[in-house]
Amino acid sequence: MARLVLQSVILSDVYRKDLRETRNFRRIARYADKALAQSDDEFKRNYRVTKTFFHGLCQELVPLMQTPKRRSDISTKYKILVALSFFATGSYQRLVGSSLGTPMSQQSVSRALRDVFAALNSPSVLHKHIKFPQTEQERNVIKRKFYEKFSIPGVIGCIDGTHVAILRPAENERYFNRKHFHSRNVLIICDSDLNILSVDASFGGASHDSFIWNQHPIKDHLTQLINAGESAYLLGDSGYAQREYMMTPIVDAAAGSPEEHYTKMHVTARNTVEHTIGVLKNRWRCLLGHRVLHYHPVVAAKNINACCVLHNMCNRAHLIMEDDENPNNINRPSDAEPALQERAGASIELQSFYRVTIYIDLKYKDTSIIFN
Repeated sequence: MARLVLQSVILSDVYRKDLRETRNFRRIARYADKALAQSDDEFKRNYRVTKTFFHGLCQELVPLMQTPKRRSDISTKYKILVALSFFATGSYQRLVGSSLGTPMSQQSVSRALRDVFAALNSPSVLHKHIKFPQTEQERNVIKRKFYEKFSIPGVIGCIDGTHVAILRPAENERYFNRKHFHSRNVLIICDSDLNILSVDASFGGASHDSFIWNQHPIKDHLTQLINAGESAYLLGDSGYAQREYMMTPIVDAAAGSPEEHYTKMHVTARNTVEHTIGVLKNRWRCLLGHRVLHYHPVVAAKNINACCVLHNMCNRAHLIMEDDENPNNINRPSDAEPALQERAGASIELQSFYRVTIYIDLKYKDTSIIFN
């Protein structure tokens, strides 16, 4: 009996010693800047950003996060680092906490992620980096870039939805999508430079893209611009209704017709939003379909918003990964499309930016593209 008690005491002491050593290792690793001691290439591979970008991100987020009160508390810098590791890999929190740069317990990883989610979703950060153009000057800049790349005038953005998988919530009917998994259906509007102008991750996967758009405040904003006489519209796929502020492809357009030429131009330009979503998910792989977010839907939406903010920050900093496709390699459709023939007395030629008008019937009848 005494021998068993002695063995129990010895094992208990060994366990406590191992626990202390583990905690000390984690603290020493954090204090010794193990992650920042990595080479620039290794740091970029692990966290998908450069060290310069990381320091700039810390300067912006640290004032919005809770200041450590004790010396043993995890610093805000390492909370941001562990969040970048999670965004970049989408691994389980325990695996993220086992990495060399950010060794910490699963509970600490969870608290760190929530702090960073809150900081990146704060209005001062969210509205700074994801902003739909509000002035005519801002809209004209976007229109001109779209025209220079795709030869389509008046476009201020491309719109599409994408599903981000989540763990089945208690209220699962709203989140079970047509692809037979639970998700958030995220509406994204982008410009020609792959910057996200608007993101809405508040709807479940069961909601259709057009339903989400009909609830979106930008719809009313565009309606007001149209009523005020400004030509401004989005490019959407056939899942959206054709409106003055929403241009969609023409289904079953006759071969060789202006309708077919318009549809080809439209599809090529609208591919920008699919490219944007691809770059977003390729960089922040926690959003990929096979990396299910194990969070409550509200927390998952904050995660998505945070990744979109970081996407815009990386994009505007010209931070491109080796496996990211260069956004400047999108060819103009006019470079590949043959010249159109005259039809019904209307000369179909690309003229200057301010002389072109597109007329499309809302029900796809008597559709014509007239360049004055």
